Amino acid sequence: MNTEKQLEIIKRGIVELIPENELRGKLKKGKSLKVKWGADPSAPDIHLGHTVILRKLKAFQDLGHEVIFIIGDFTAMIGDPSGKDITRRQLSREEIKKNAKTYKEQVFKILDPKKTKVVYNSAWLKKLKLDDVINLAGKYTVARMLERDDFMSRFEKERPISIHEFLYPLIQGYDSVQVKADVEVGGTDQKFNLLVGRELQREFNEEPQVILTMPLLEGTDGVQKMSKSLGNYIGITEPASQIFGKTMSIPDLLLIKYYELLTHLPENEIKSMKEDIDRGKLNPRDAKARLAKIFVTEFYDEKQAHAAEGEFEAVFKEGKLPQEIPLKLISKKDIEKGKIWICKLLVVAGLSPSTSESKRLIVQGGVSIDGEKINDDKLKLKLDSEKIIQVGKRRFVRVKTK
Repeated sequence: MNTEKQLEIIKRGIVELIPENELRGKLKKGKSLKVKWGADPSAPDIHLGHTVILRKLKAFQDLGHEVIFIIGDFTAMIGDPSGKDITRRQLSREEIKKNAKTYKEQVFKILDPKKTKVVYNSAWLKKLKLDDVINLAGKYTVARMLERDDFMSRFEKERPISIHEFLYPLIQGYDSVQVKADVEVGGTDQKFNLLVGRELQREFNEEPQVILTMPLLEGTDGVQKMSKSLGNYIGITEPASQIFGKTMSIPDLLLIKYYELLTHLPENEIKSMKEDIDRGKLNPRDAKARLAKIFVTEFYDEKQAHAAEGEFEAVFKEGKLPQEIPLKLISKKDIEKGKIWICKLLVVAGLSPSTSESKRLIVQGGVSIDGEKINDDKLKLKLDSEKIIQVGKRRFVRVKTK
């Protein structure tokens, strides 16, 4: 494929390409490019927010390029400070190892394994000696680090910035040196880190990588970035019925953005869909159902997509229970004197991001146990048998003690 056509495909849905003329030059050489993506295994599952970048990487693969997927098992021990107003909790080696295994399995739901090289950055970072780290730290200034919005904000608010957090962008950038990346793809919140990699490559006499940033995807709440910790995510390994139901719950205003970033539909078709919605010719609910079926078909198959749609209709319209309700085993350490506080149970069961949010859900009448609404946010529940907890119209979990 000629250079300009490749650029057209690569630029779809992006925020920035830095700089475009350099990418054009790399493509004109006619060689397979090394396209880097690094991910710290800080959570056990991949959600739709991650797939925005994965789909762009797949587009590079379809154009004949190689993806270098760096699992940040070493950098995860530091914790990426991007977008954080407090120092991030450092993960244990056990947590990282467990999460890394699931990442490696899940990315191939989208990426082509034959065109993907998976590496762990501990392979080279563990070998660095103190003088190597000092030499690396000497290639960047504190003033440049404080140009980061999150660091500057914390500095102005007199909130702590640990020295190890300054090392994070340097070490992530050093990954680009090690794999000799031609292109690095990341979210807009990663722009600073990606540019550090570009500068470090120059310091090590390598051709600097081109930077490509993708927009951040808002979660099902329509406000904040999709995140498991916020409970506004759609996981790609969740049951088909949950993927379908959660997709149906996204705000109408996000519908077109989801189509643009998470599907391969032609841009003119998406534009036509938006016009039909704006004119009242197409009900947003029908467009969401189509989107939900696309997701379930991609991560499961067409048969399960149809089944998930049928189940959604039965649950939503007829008030029936879903056929598959995930089971959450509650640890005895979370139970006091044989009972557990309902607000804590919702958090432990993954139905609420915090006890304060649990209280709000209960007060608003959005929580049921075995089909009965509860309104007492101080309730202590005895888990002497399996119970079905429902939050809202579509979220169900079975709970019982281990």
